[in-house]
Amino acid sequence: MTPLRQKMIEDMKLADFAEKTQEAYIGAVRSLAGMYHRSPDRLSEAEVRAYFLHLVEERQLSRSTVRQHLCGVRFFYETTLGRTWQIFDLVQPHRGRALPVVLSRGEVQRWLNAVRGLRPQTQMLLGYGCGLRISEVLGLRRPRIDAERRQIHVVAGKGRKDRYVPMSARVLERVQEYLRQAPPADLLFPSPYFPGQPVDPKGLQTTVVKAAAAAGIAKHVTFHTLRHCYATHLLECGVDLRIIQELLGHQSPSTTAVYAHLTDKSLDRLAQALAEITAGL
Repeated sequence: MTPLRQKMIEDMKLADFAEKTQEAYIGAVRSLAGMYHRSPDRLSEAEVRAYFLHLVEERQLSRSTVRQHLCGVRFFYETTLGRTWQIFDLVQPHRGRALPVVLSRGEVQRWLNAVRGLRPQTQMLLGYGCGLRISEVLGLRRPRIDAERRQIHVVAGKGRKDRYVPMSARVLERVQEYLRQAPPADLLFPSPYFPGQPVDPKGLQTTVVKAAAAAGIAKHVTFHTLRHCYATHLLECGVDLRIIQELLGHQSPSTTAVYAHLTDKSLDRLAQALAEITAGL
């Protein structure tokens, strides 16, 4: 490891960046250096500008990917090297707002029923029944399952925030059934190849997609779709949006508010309102 990369890593640790963020920022700077085959501290502002034009015009990367590269490269130059360049204010890949895919409760039931194997069934039920992210499910440890209080202690979720999430009796029953058959490890879902590490999420994502196809679901779904369905279905059942925000671990209410536009009840009320205001026309 070069001293320059080591310094950047130390700077990110001091800034308390998550490990995945550190990896993404290092990857962004590595990509920049790879384009010119030179150490990034020897590049000019004009070369960095040309690099971002390359990302946008030639590689046609998404806004979110360009933003990730921008954050990593900017941190390197401004924090690690102490250089302030105008180009970093010029590159502004604004975020779009795509609505998440949400399934009906019947579709979710078919989807879960199409899963084969107790382990993936339990993982998906935790995703839907508790609104957990895939990393939160795979990182679960036995001591964090409180059967008596029927809740899960999510430790260091997104943004390194802890939270408690309630479990229904059905979810708890499935988790206990899995634990009776699972190997006696601290992790609920340990990797068979790397001791002390959770299983690779890629396998679960593949299982999720195959199960959706087997259930006849044509919509594009991922494991995270279960979390979207959890939030939307809770809202349809009358749960307050503020409570759902806490359960999901969202920092901003606006992040959770997107689900208010996706509920069947909201759409029904909208249809009734439109009928009323246009009745006399």
